[in-house]
Amino acid sequence: MRYFLIYKPYGMLSQFTREVDGQQTLADLDFVFPPDVYPVGRLDSDSEGLLLLTNDKRVNQRLLQPKEAHERRYWVQVEGTPSAEALARLAAGVTIRLNGKAYQTRPAVAALLPALPELPERVPPVRFRKTVPDCWLELCLTEGKNRQVRRMCAAVGFPVLRLVRVQIGTIKLGQLQPGDVLEIAQKAVYGLF
Repeated sequence: MRYFLIYKPYGMLSQFTREVDGQQTLADLDFVFPPDVYPVGRLDSDSEGLLLLTNDKRVNQRLLQPKEAHERRYWVQVEGTPSAEALARLAAGVTIRLNGKAYQTRPAVAALLPALPELPERVPPVRFRKTVPDCWLELCLTEGKNRQVRRMCAAVGFPVLRLVRVQIGTIKLGQLQPGDVLEIAQKAVYGLF
């Protein structure tokens, strides 16, 4: 069994196959993965950060099972500065729309980051507006619905400008840079559950 961590860059699909010409995919990384390795979960193309790839079907099944509720930690740059009330709403869980239906998110951990996070510059950079402040949040979720972090932040009135997954369970993004690939040991992955 093989296990890889990558820092998925902004604008790249979390898959090996293009849906339309010109899209960047995992196949564009400067690394040759074994043919039976696939990502566990996804990050949308507008998001970046930690992604786990493996050919271990047991890991795939365990990490994608909603009942397992493993933690995923995100650093989120939002437009505006959320109040204590908005953070409390995020922490308690908010109602978002999924597939046209109302969905109540699980409780989460939501806090303002005390300082700017140390992250590589995004390419292209986030649009800067002099008249609209922004800030960074840390969100820790135990579920991973489609575009959930973006929908949650929008539900409390703070659109997402940049979204970086920095941790899955005990595995951290660390010093990886966009496009980096790191092979890790099975014991590191099995420590997630």
